[in-house]
Amino acid sequence: MAPQASRREFIRASAALAVGARLTSVPSLAEPGPRPFRAAPLKRVRIGLVGVGGQGTTHVENLLEIPGADLLAVGDIVEGHARRAADKIVETGQPEPRLFTRGPRDFERMCAEMDLDLVFTATPWEWHVPVMLAAMAHGKHAATEVPAALTVDDCWALVEAAERYQKHCVMMENCCYDRFELMTLVLVRQGLLGEILHGEAGYLHDLRRVKFSSEGEGLWRRAWAQTHNGNLYPTHGLGPIGSCMDINRGDRFQTVVSFSSPSRGLQQWQEEHLEPGDPRRRERYILGDQNVSLIQTARGRTIYLAHNTHNPRPYSRLQLLQGTRGIVSGWPHRVHLEGRSPEHAWEPAEQYYDEYDHPLWRSPKVRDMDRGHGGMDFLEDYRLIQCLLRGEPTDFTVYDAAATSSMVELSIRSVRGGGKPQSVPDFTRGRWKAWAPWPIVEA
Repeated sequence: MAPQASRREFIRASAALAVGARLTSVPSLAEPGPRPFRAAPLKRVRIGLVGVGGQGTTHVENLLEIPGADLLAVGDIVEGHARRAADKIVETGQPEPRLFTRGPRDFERMCAEMDLDLVFTATPWEWHVPVMLAAMAHGKHAATEVPAALTVDDCWALVEAAERYQKHCVMMENCCYDRFELMTLVLVRQGLLGEILHGEAGYLHDLRRVKFSSEGEGLWRRAWAQTHNGNLYPTHGLGPIGSCMDINRGDRFQTVVSFSSPSRGLQQWQEEHLEPGDPRRRERYILGDQNVSLIQTARGRTIYLAHNTHNPRPYSRLQLLQGTRGIVSGWPHRVHLEGRSPEHAWEPAEQYYDEYDHPLWRSPKVRDMDRGHGGMDFLEDYRLIQCLLRGEPTDFTVYDAAATSSMVELSIRSVRGGGKPQSVPDFTRGRWKAWAPWPIVEA
């Protein structure tokens, strides 16, 4: 690997589960063909959590229901958040965790002093990389909320640290475990869509009220709209499409071009909802309301990737996948298979679940989950713990985290250059050609 920028050199240095037998009997993931890194199996997974606000609390609640997960440490800049999480942990019968609440970098003390197997971060975006680098440097596996990183250099820093310390570095992309997306993966693996040619993905979610909130994400997320113009949140849509296209396992993202519309939505919200003396009325935003990126893979396939959080619209991740024999499309979820569906007509995806539902979604516990984002949040936490306990490769790797997260900076560069094409780094250094696809996890 060629030497990287000096900044990167600096970064280098720096109780029982109610799911039932359907999930607890998931067999080995062994499959012919090489797969990325696997670590030694663990008898139990000793966990430290950094950032236990809204989404972090959901992970706490999920992990407390997963056998083999011990929550030993909790860190947050808000002591009340940490104590709330500690109370939940004690209520389930686990020992009281050690708290780390001395400031934004107290996670470094956690990583240095605690005997942990995994450090899990659900902090604001800019802290994901520092927490994970500290964890791996002190011999811990690392997991993070999305996106894993915001710059290409930081994506490389995560890859290089994971390889150097031989630790898992996982981005917890919950949408990869959504029921519709996983059923789509089953359809792809069984060849029902034919050869996959094109995908459409996005994060289309009206977050104006959230961004101007005086708590939670409103305390930090709006700030990015003042300094960056591109796709700031690419992974929710791109992660599932990447799974179906075998990204980093037979194909890879190769080139991206990106354009942004004018910035209008937050300015309009300022004028219509904020009092005249509110200091937020003085903020100026550059993030285009709509960002559109086009990605081409090494095998010539195409992906349309969209981002819009500033205009009135119902939530959507698009999730369209076009093959030579059929198409699936999200929001509403629907399917068309040549030779099975009525000609030129969609069928509701619900008609396919009985036959093609992914094994992980056949548990009533998962289907009826009402916590966080439903069953997909629980499944991503469950799968991570199971892989660590068994010593198996994680479902998603540091290379997936880097490839999808790199779209943040690459889209910003392209927008700044008037749509100039950007080359996507090969974070696997050519190994994507040999690695086997993510298998269907039987249950």
